[in-house]
Formats: sequence, C-alpha cells, structure tokens
Amino acid sequence: MIRREDLAKIGQFRKPHGIKGEIIFTFTDDSFEDSECPFFICEIDGIFVPFRIENYRFTSGTAGMVRLKNLSSDNKVRFLSNKDIYFPKKHLVAKPSGDSYTWDYFTGFTVIDEHFGKIGTITDVEESTLNALFIVETETDEILIPAADEMITSIDEDKKELHVALPEGLLELEDK
Repeated sequence: MIRREDLAKIGQFRKPHGIKGEIIFTFTDDSFEDSECPFFICEIDGIFVPFRIENYRFTSGTAGMVRLKNLSSDNKVRFLSNKDIYFPKKHLVAKPSGDSYTWDYFTGFTVIDEHFGKIGTITDVEESTLNALFIVETETDEILIPAADEMITSIDEDKKELHVALPEGLLELEDK
C-alpha cells in the first residue's frame, strides 16, 4: 500500500495534449528526472495509484508532457486533469538542501517547538491559500501551522524532525 507520508508532491497534471494520450504537467521539483523509478502517483478516490511513465519531455523549466502506459488517447487520460502528481520520496535523487525544500517534503516530520516541545506530526500541506500551512496531527486534534522559513530553527532529516520557534500565542495548549 502506498502511504501519503512516503510521497512528495512534485507537480500537477493539467490537460490532455493531442489525441494520442499525452498530458501536460507542471512540476515544482524535477529531481524525478534522474531517478530510476518509472512511475508517477496520483490520488484517485482516496487511494494512491501509480501510473507507469511511457515517455516524457520538458517543454519549459516548469512544464512538460508525459505519456502514461495504457492511456493511449486524450479521452483515457482526461480523468487525470488537475490531479496532483506525487513521487516516492525514496526515489528522489537529490535530497533537498538549503532553500530548495518544498513544503511537501516535510510530510511525516514531527514538529517540535522550542518552547512547547513536541506538537505533532505533519500529515499534509495546504497550499491553496496565499501562505502555505502545515496540517499537524496532535494527540487530540488537527491544527494548522504556518509553513514559513523564519519559524524553522533546524531540520533533522535522519529523525524526521522539524524544529520551530512559533510566535507566542499561536498555540493555545490545554491545561492537563
């Protein structure tokens, strides 16, 4: 079973191109190019489904066209329009470094605040708003935390920990 925490969002399918099953896609991370993993993954009805890449080509620095195996017409590939594209984190060739992290990379990381300690685990990233938000599952609830470089104090990739310094009052912790 493919799990969300094992995936990194790398882009989005746009619309079919031509009649032979090619579909335009945009990407935010092109590190899949040097990988030996031959598939993209999309979430279909709540299930992550791999689609084998037959061939692809870049059309710009942030877009390309791909043909997927067994989807040989524009009608067969149309259902993927506007769906997010995921790639297995373990197959991404270059580990992010410096400013090249994408927010989705942190899915599955534990958030630890310098004042409050462990807050919870990042389960998803909400990027439909002007400012990206981490969706963090705590022991009792699900909360939103701004995804902002200035709040991150350190990153421990081996332990999958994101250390932050949240502004005072952002979290209202219950007394136990």
